[in-house]
Amino acid sequence: MSASTQTTAPALSGRLRASTAALHEELDGLVMSTKPFDTLENYGRFVAAQYLFQRDIEGLYEDSSFLAMIPDLSTRPRLAAATADLGDLNVPVPGAVDGIGDLPLPEGLGWLYVSEGSKLGAAFLFKEAGAKLGLSETFGARNLAAPEGGRAPTWKRFVEVLDNNDLSEAERERVIAGARAAFARFARHLRACYGLDASVA
Repeated sequence: MSASTQTTAPALSGRLRASTAALHEELDGLVMSTKPFDTLENYGRFVAAQYLFQRDIEGLYEDSSFLAMIPDLSTRPRLAAATADLGDLNVPVPGAVDGIGDLPLPEGLGWLYVSEGSKLGAAFLFKEAGAKLGLSETFGARNLAAPEGGRAPTWKRFVEVLDNNDLSEAERERVIAGARAAFARFARHLRACYGLDASVA
């Protein structure tokens, strides 16, 4: 096939966005349905869910395979921020829940995609936390604060990693499967922390 007729495969980041769009929209709706900024108690439940999700993926930030692919990975985790926020809010750190097990590289990238992407949407949540609850990047809303270097630049660097790799097609499908599982996991944590029935969307 000549260069002029050769087709370019869609970027992995674009495929992830398209494949998870419905799940992303459902999760956004679930978050807002819990009214996380109506009261500090409601917001504390959101932070507890955030803590649980970040605890799920904490091991990825220390895994040599992921560190080799994402040079600044060690600067990206938010478990410590969520833990500190729980302390500010006098919310107990959630106890043990069933784990997700070790995530291999393809699936783990999907989980990181969800976590990193949520930092963009957190810009709105961070403003709401400040305006309605008086929280900030130094008290109660660390988990929503912009990462060092800014939201857009850190996201751009992560997307470049996703889109410039030698993953096979089968591995790319596993990345997408990992992202879908991550959206479902965060929704599960939210429902548990707010005492919602699993059928509630």
